Amino acid sequence: MGVWRGLAGMCICVDCRWVDRCQAYHAVERQHAVPHLCAHPDIQPDQPRIHVQVLDLPDGAVGVEWDVRACASFLVDPGRWQRLRPGEPLPV
Repeated sequence: MGVWRGLAGMCICVDCRWVDRCQAYHAVERQHAVPHLCAHPDIQPDQPRIHVQVLDLPDGAVGVEWDVRACASFLVDPGRWQRLRPGEPLPV
């Protein structure tokens, strides 16, 4: 099985069947300090590729952006994250 790659600059997890059960996405949530979709994810993804970008912010601050950009366990389920968190803005 190959590694599925999403569009450049986009976290593929929002459209993955396993987003709420995935340990890699759980780690991304932790880095962003956002509420977890699942307290105890039970799926260890195969070959996740997490892109980490350091950002210059106003007033000399520094931010870090984490996105899963590729994963061999990816199973497309368009809108999965939005169905789990209806009414909330899609994570950027």
